[in-house]
Amino acid sequence: MKETNLHTDTDSHRIQACLKGDAQAQSELYHRYAAKLYAICLRYMGEPDTARDMLQDTWIKVFTKLGEFKAQGSFEGWLRRIAVTTCLDSIKSDRMRFSTDIEEHSSLQDDAPSLDSKMDAGKLLKLIEQLPVGYRVVFNLFAIEGYGHSEIAALLSISENTSKSQLFKARKWLQERLIDEKK
Repeated sequence: MKETNLHTDTDSHRIQACLKGDAQAQSELYHRYAAKLYAICLRYMGEPDTARDMLQDTWIKVFTKLGEFKAQGSFEGWLRRIAVTTCLDSIKSDRMRFSTDIEEHSSLQDDAPSLDSKMDAGKLLKLIEQLPVGYRVVFNLFAIEGYGHSEIAALLSISENTSKSQLFKARKWLQERLIDEKK
């Protein structure tokens, strides 16, 4: 009879083992998802050191709230939401810096510049990390995480028009950098 270690078979077994205080299961979950969560944190924070801090804060929240995971969606999706929320909370707590990047604009252009779809994903991610904070946050939430402008407005305590404006400006900023690189 083959002996199996249940907490290494699936995430659900790992989660149950973590809830019982199994450090090995915690390590396995961490190693399975840390790189993906770090990439999310880096996209939002734009700086590797800050992204690592957010990753650490994310894992603290994950292991603190693991009992609240109800398996009604994917575990990875649950982890991603915690990482995004952790980053957003940090950005919003640094309100002075964030406020200077998010400004109200009443008039918006309807024809947002488009990005070159043939661009290398790694190059685009590097450019996204360089976006000003307000642009980067809205761009990530809209273009990568799939939030709508009303959801973004509620998450960031801004108007929908500000969300639209920041997305427009982020796309324009990215397009200008891409044009500069092609020269």
